[in-house]
Amino acid sequence: MTNEEKPKQKLGFTIIKNDPTDGHKGFGIGSLTLENVSPVIIDIEEKKATVEVGAMHARSDIERGIKFTTNREDSAGGKRYWLVWVTIDHKEEGAYFAGVTACEMIVNREKRRGYKILADHVNKMDKSMKRHIIVDHMDDESKQVLGEFLHSFNEEIWTRSTEQLHKELNF
Repeated sequence: MTNEEKPKQKLGFTIIKNDPTDGHKGFGIGSLTLENVSPVIIDIEEKKATVEVGAMHARSDIERGIKFTTNREDSAGGKRYWLVWVTIDHKEEGAYFAGVTACEMIVNREKRRGYKILADHVNKMDKSMKRHIIVDHMDDESKQVLGEFLHSFNEEIWTRSTEQLHKELNF
């Protein structure tokens, strides 16, 4: 078989369950797992937060049937949302909210158009997985909704979370 006939080996993004290295020190070192990441959608108008697992692949109920563009004018008059990537990690004392990052999204159901920057959503998910807190660009009411949601989800996990998260969410 010549070089032209050999299929190129692809190293794509793989969703890995549990420990990606499984104890060995070879292939997979440095891989990240999506197992502990959850997408939370905040309806800004309704002041409501919900876990939307479908948002992991841009298939939440809110996103379904909507053509998204990077032009805000396409979704003018639409409803605003925050997609928040929440990563839970474990330390000696137990689980805590390790990464929390927010991305903007606008959906105009009537026009079946929406605004979001996919690259921002992917980058923010990555930042969350890498234990970053990026919520400073959110409006204060949405921060309050998110803080209350995370606190009520599990008070112990919230308590073990960083002071930075508590401060950023004014909670």
